[in-house]
Amino acid sequence: MTPRRFHRLRQVLDRRQPDLTVVLEEVHKPHNFAAIVRSADAVGVFAAHAVTRDGTLAVADAVAQGARRWMRVHTHASLYEAFDGLREAGMQVLAAHLDEGAVDFREVDYTRPTAILLGQERDGVTTEAAGRADRWVAVPMRGMVASLNVSVAAALILYEAERQRTAAGLYDRRRLDDETYHRTLFEWAYPQHARRCRREGAPYPPLGDDGEILGEVPR
Repeated sequence: MTPRRFHRLRQVLDRRQPDLTVVLEEVHKPHNFAAIVRSADAVGVFAAHAVTRDGTLAVADAVAQGARRWMRVHTHASLYEAFDGLREAGMQVLAAHLDEGAVDFREVDYTRPTAILLGQERDGVTTEAAGRADRWVAVPMRGMVASLNVSVAAALILYEAERQRTAAGLYDRRRLDDETYHRTLFEWAYPQHARRCRREGAPYPPLGDDGEILGEVPR
């Protein structure tokens, strides 16, 4: 771990947004899933959520380009499980849903704690999921096609959230709590050492100003 690399990791982690996330409901195509994860990483999402009944994820690594290493993806067996956690975190849930009750995605306040709910490629979010969301948002369509690819829609919505949060100064200060920050920084900088520590039940050692390990690591 070079000092330059370590400071780059810190720079990225300093901008992570713990109160902005995406929830993917049965997004089955690996290419789309990976593209959404990549866009979420690009705007500083700290962790994403996936509702998948069989508990598995199929991500196209070539598209994600390692984004999953830098962003956690939590899996949920049901909508209830996913939504309960989001509500406990005080998040508004915005469903990307093509319905006459949906508002233009640019008319929503994304500086609030926000979860963006996206559904499967063909049918979108389920009726159940739409009913549990706080609001529906949609990307205006001026042409003949009815909707965008789910990964494209996700990128547009996420970058609107990024635009608003930049204007509000939410990227100007570190927003992760100390414990989460230092744990994540160690895991990013030294993934193999982190695995050894977890296997042995040992705490992560502290890191110096340039990323040097200040302590013992299990072998």
